[in-house]
Amino acid sequence: MSAPKPPVAAKVPHRIEQLGRVRVDDYAWMKDEGWQQVLRDPKALRADIREHLEAENAYTKAVLAGTEELQATLFAEMKGRIKEDDSSVPSPDGPWDYYVRYAKGAEHPLHGRRPRGRDDGEEVLLDEEALAKGKAYFHVAAASHSPDHALFAWAADEQGSEYYAIRVKDLATGAEIGAPIESAYGDFCFSPDSKWLFWIWRDENARPAKVFRRPARGGEDALVYEEPDDGMFLGVGVAADDSHILIHIGNQETTELRLIPATDPTAEPAVAEPRRVGVKYGLDHWGDRWVIRTNDDGAVDFKLCVSTAAVPAKATWTDWVAYQPGRYITGFAAFAGHLVRAERVNALDRLVVMARDGDEHVVAFDEEAYALNLEGGYEYETTLTRFVYQSPTTPRQWFDYDMASRERTLRKTQEVPSGHDPSRYVARRLMAKAADGAEVPVTLLMLKDTPQDGSAPVLLYGYGSYGHAMEPSFSIRNLSLVDRGWIWATAHIRGGSDKGWGWFLDGRKEKKTNTFTDFIACAEHLIGEGYAAKGRIAAYGGSAGGMLMGAVANLRPDLWGAIIAAVPFVDVLNTMSDTSLPLTPPEWPEWGNPIEDPAAYDRIAGYSPYDQVSAQAYPPILATGGLSDPRVTFWEPAKWVARLRDFTTGEAPILLKINMEAGHGGASGRFDFLKEIALDYAFAIWALDEGWKPA
Repeated sequence: MSAPKPPVAAKVPHRIEQLGRVRVDDYAWMKDEGWQQVLRDPKALRADIREHLEAENAYTKAVLAGTEELQATLFAEMKGRIKEDDSSVPSPDGPWDYYVRYAKGAEHPLHGRRPRGRDDGEEVLLDEEALAKGKAYFHVAAASHSPDHALFAWAADEQGSEYYAIRVKDLATGAEIGAPIESAYGDFCFSPDSKWLFWIWRDENARPAKVFRRPARGGEDALVYEEPDDGMFLGVGVAADDSHILIHIGNQETTELRLIPATDPTAEPAVAEPRRVGVKYGLDHWGDRWVIRTNDDGAVDFKLCVSTAAVPAKATWTDWVAYQPGRYITGFAAFAGHLVRAERVNALDRLVVMARDGDEHVVAFDEEAYALNLEGGYEYETTLTRFVYQSPTTPRQWFDYDMASRERTLRKTQEVPSGHDPSRYVARRLMAKAADGAEVPVTLLMLKDTPQDGSAPVLLYGYGSYGHAMEPSFSIRNLSLVDRGWIWATAHIRGGSDKGWGWFLDGRKEKKTNTFTDFIACAEHLIGEGYAAKGRIAAYGGSAGGMLMGAVANLRPDLWGAIIAAVPFVDVLNTMSDTSLPLTPPEWPEWGNPIEDPAAYDRIAGYSPYDQVSAQAYPPILATGGLSDPRVTFWEPAKWVARLRDFTTGEAPILLKINMEAGHGGASGRFDFLKEIALDYAFAIWALDEGWKPA
């Protein structure tokens, strides 16, 4: 039986002249010019594009047919580590405890409440599983009760396009109130008096553009704020002490807050501090003062300021927690008598509890690598806060922490029904030296008896963009590789904030290539320390991490035995030159603007994975995407795969899998999503075992 043949994509040269530079894109035709309609209705996809994508999916299925049993086994293992009838730790609010829980076998959760402190008397607020029935995709981005406990609202997406419909239900009658809010962003809030719902409208290019206010019990929408800059994202929320409604405006490097007093929710928003390019700030109201987290005045890793002014402009700010280089203040949470700030030092998290009288103490743990996160609650007048602790070997643990008595109460430990013995594993933190001398953390998870002689297969995971840190968390998925003798390695490369905000700044714009060379340095360090061998490393990343995969494939194809690029942002130059796409203007601060800036054009062209594909032997590559993805459009991985096949001088397979019924996050169900991960892992095992080579 002959080996399956890959689809041959038509070449239709498309000449692009920009800033006096010319490039030719043979696969520009894969972009559906009606992509906005495709986001809302995937059936609107142009016929020739659909035919090509379906051919790619069929080819991938044929090539990986021999892994189907392995995929099923991996899926069963991962599913077996999930407690099917799981539930969250209830969050108290007034007379009720609120929670989510899963019925056995359910893909989607149920939102419920019961009288505070009791285990009976459940009231179902929202049954996602019932609403998802018969739908190929269903995702709830936000769900919340009103402060008076009388209403419940949720934002649901049924295409994967991230266009949400917001619905409000009267909990006394169970009836929906008024017409759904369409074309919404998945973010909303009730006013503290429960009379209003604030929500965000997405425009025809899928950008958050306007904030509206609607009577919570139905009525006409009123425009609250319209953002004139296409490069800004919008968010809405409520101050911790319920004193204000907050409108958040910002991108990767600049923010602005607008404030509406809760005593007058229909008032015109007041600007806290006008936006200044390069200055980020966030704030919350803490009884008699504002607390401001900012990088202003050179505080690269952020500091905390306070203001007692009604409108906290910068002139009223006073330094409170001074800036310390290397101590990255990632956020804070305010309670009536305490404020908790979250910090990261050298890729490890800690919490600092501050009382109103100035006393403070640290909450931390002793493992070599771990993650520690505040989990939001509803109540302000409380001494209890909740945090989640985990490490690569330790399942998640939910603690209630009394900020006054300093007592920890373990409320829940993540159950692994099929069993998990932490003593079988070891987590290690290494430091790889980058070309410029920077020390790049690498977190490893392996079985204790895994040999350190280069014989173990390694999966090296990375992201390195937008300041997102890769926290050393517990994953029921990764164990399926580790239990097979693999080493799971996470590279904490520049472009993330793992070592502070400066770590992010050193991996963006003109310093973007540090992200790629850091990842390569991590691989070389693993080889040098005996954990890995050249050609026995599977590189794995998604979205902007998929761009990383494309870059390291071009730079050092010899290092990798496989590359998995999930929803990869690989057509960087074309995407950052297309102002109609949802994320283009908001992301110029991250990458640069190649439409107006020749230096940005040349810089991006110099690393854009699609543009830098060249004649060399590429390793086996699996690229995945989602048809209704508004963040990384489906044509990016499709074009990249076609171009890779044009140029590769080797025989390794280059595969594309497009989910025709989902968006950026893949399948929406908690189990269906695992099938996509099982495909990724099966591909890695198959590739490193050289199952693709003829016998």
